[in-house]
Amino acid sequence: MSYNPDFRERQAASAKAKAALLEKFRAAPGPDDAQIKLREAERRQIVEARKARAAELEAARIVREQAVAEEAARKAERRAAEECAAAEATERAARAAAEEADATARLKAEEEARIAAEQKAARDARYAARKVAKKHRRQEQKERPRSR
Repeated sequence: MSYNPDFRERQAASAKAKAALLEKFRAAPGPDDAQIKLREAERRQIVEARKARAAELEAARIVREQAVAEEAARKAERRAAEECAAAEATERAARAAAEEADATARLKAEEEARIAAEQKAARDARYAARKVAKKHRRQEQKERPRSR
């Protein structure tokens, strides 16, 4: 049985490399070392600072979104009030024109104008509420942690 000297050389080199790695591992400081503990404490402080900054940014973003939602609601209310005022003006004009007509026809026209204005205001309010709810759902979706 003949042995290949190259194989023995490779085997010896491999054993030497493993011994060097083991020695390097043994020479490394353990978990109780002061420098290791100091580095871990610094890392924990950095992580806590990041969490605090993220929480502040999130709170600021929520406040901004609430302000935007409130502004959208105010605009919708203003628009509804303007439309009601326009509907009332239309209603007054219709009333003036309908005074010559039959009393029942006049009441019917006023009622239809009022209902149309209320329906339009309600429709606009629903639309604004849908937009705010959609924005809120997107926000909740962003905030949910992703499971892997």
